[in-house]
Amino acid sequence: MAVTKALSVREEVVKERLGLTSNYAAAYAVKSVDVDVIAAYPITPQTTIIEKLAEFVANGEIDAEYIPVESEHSALSAVIGAAAAGARVFTATSAQGLEFMHEVLYITSGLRLPVVMAVPGRALSAPISIHGDYQDIMSARDAGWVVMIASSAQEVYDSIIMAYRIAEDNRVLLPVMVSYDGFLMSHTTEPVEIYHEEYVRKFTPRNLNRPRLDPRKPITVGVIASPDWYYEIKYQVVNALKESKGVIKEVHDEFNKTFGTNYDIVERFMLDDADYVLITYGGASTGNAKEAAIRARERGLRAGVLRIRLFRPFPTDEVVNAIKDARAVAVIDRALSPGNTYEGPVFNDVVSALYSRGVNKPVISVVHGISQRTMLVDDFYNLYKMLDEYSRTGEYPRKTIFMGLRG
Repeated sequence: MAVTKALSVREEVVKERLGLTSNYAAAYAVKSVDVDVIAAYPITPQTTIIEKLAEFVANGEIDAEYIPVESEHSALSAVIGAAAAGARVFTATSAQGLEFMHEVLYITSGLRLPVVMAVPGRALSAPISIHGDYQDIMSARDAGWVVMIASSAQEVYDSIIMAYRIAEDNRVLLPVMVSYDGFLMSHTTEPVEIYHEEYVRKFTPRNLNRPRLDPRKPITVGVIASPDWYYEIKYQVVNALKESKGVIKEVHDEFNKTFGTNYDIVERFMLDDADYVLITYGGASTGNAKEAAIRARERGLRAGVLRIRLFRPFPTDEVVNAIKDARAVAVIDRALSPGNTYEGPVFNDVVSALYSRGVNKPVISVVHGISQRTMLVDDFYNLYKMLDEYSRTGEYPRKTIFMGLRG
């Protein structure tokens, strides 16, 4: 019954079905929500997003101010100014571009500005790599942004639409980053259902009541804060990000009803009776993990996959509830936290989440797919076999497992 209703809803809201890369899906989402200002600087693998948006603006398909700037630092700075004046804004970047923005990431959240940015993840230099992983995203995880990580082009399109509702909600007023696999998604074509713009714009009404620069009602923005106030202002960002999870869930629920989708802040795959769980994020690793879980099930191992879709704020309760009955868990990171006790950054989030809820669970840290090193379904299947062996012996590795290294 629910499936029939969802199909009926999608028949009404879907305008056309196109073959799009995740980058083009991002551009179509920005077009759908009717932005006012786009600031852009090219960097691989993000460039085709802003190229497509430039085409939309030049053709009159988007009535927006398109600002070609001299750097990524300037791109985010430009949309900060526009957002502070009340405009709906968008920008995009990757890798070194996100690092060049790093200073301004904190300014954006500190000023409580609803900026939306797409970031196809890419490995950081040095050595120079144009290939995909999530090291750039992890370097921005403490900047006070809401961060969503998509696993398909359709989800990129849908997530950017939802991002505007989340960012502009007066209970949030924080920037939102939508990330996904560089190249493996940003340059790979998939079928994407594009919605009629009237439905998208009804779902994303402009918040005309948020604070903004207006000479008729002067306010001060970006002042020097004394020690008496800096701490309190920063805590407001911390608290807003923590409390945003409730708003994010509300937005997901309304989006699902409006567009006939089934999004949640985590994605569960064959978890109801799973003994062994792989925790993933993004597209390629999740897809391979699901294939491996099916193979493991066929061979008698009760395997499951948990995908983290909302990365910041971290979905602590949802992760703990999904894995608390499993015998053993592995977290697959496509990023590094060098010098940490365990080098998998999301692994550390998962262990912290379990500890905070008093759950004692064997969890191993796995790093794979750095700079788009090939991740095979066999690798993920072997992880399930390793978890089964560890569970039988009770001896778990006390260091990160680096999969796919040569030699």
